[in-house]
Amino acid sequence: MINTILRTIFFYFFIAAAYRIMGKREVGQLGIIDLIVSILIAELVAISIENYNDSILLTIFPIGILVFLEVFLGYISVKSRKLNRLFAGKPTLIISEGKLLYNNLISQRYSLDDLLLQLRQNGIYSIEEVNYALLEPNGKLSVFKYDFIKSKKSVPLPLIIEGVIQKEVLREIGKDETWLLRVLEKNNMLLEDVFYGLYKKTHLYFIRYN
Repeated sequence: MINTILRTIFFYFFIAAAYRIMGKREVGQLGIIDLIVSILIAELVAISIENYNDSILLTIFPIGILVFLEVFLGYISVKSRKLNRLFAGKPTLIISEGKLLYNNLISQRYSLDDLLLQLRQNGIYSIEEVNYALLEPNGKLSVFKYDFIKSKKSVPLPLIIEGVIQKEVLREIGKDETWLLRVLEKNNMLLEDVFYGLYKKTHLYFIRYN
């Protein structure tokens, strides 16, 4: 009994330190890889507490490996856009100008009930109230409501994310890739140089990679 209590206390502080190293965000912002690591760590700790006759090192080493992989992959993902998209994914346009993009909804296996729930949580009770809604990689819905005073085009739209053109957004604003590449060329920029590109009120705003 005492051994179990001591192990529990030890792992409480050990896991707190591990998550501090990994730089975790709040649970609602965890990505798929973050969630997998969290589940594995929880399982390892639970097994160690139950099997108190086994050496505690049998749990510390695997957790240490997971922490190292999480930090390493996080660093590599920042440096590699392809790897970051592979692990983190990218946002998906779900609602455009009050219209539900059904095919995008189905492709993300996101039910209408889930969508309506998140809209209600944002104080919205009708899809027609929404200008744009993006389903983020962590499952959270980013909602831009209509502003009936300002132009609908005042909502900032993510046109380029980590060097990748968001073709759905490009179609929504009635432009093509040739137009976008021409704008980049005029600004002496290459597509792969752009970390984030926003379209707002017929203007483009770029954030370069450092």
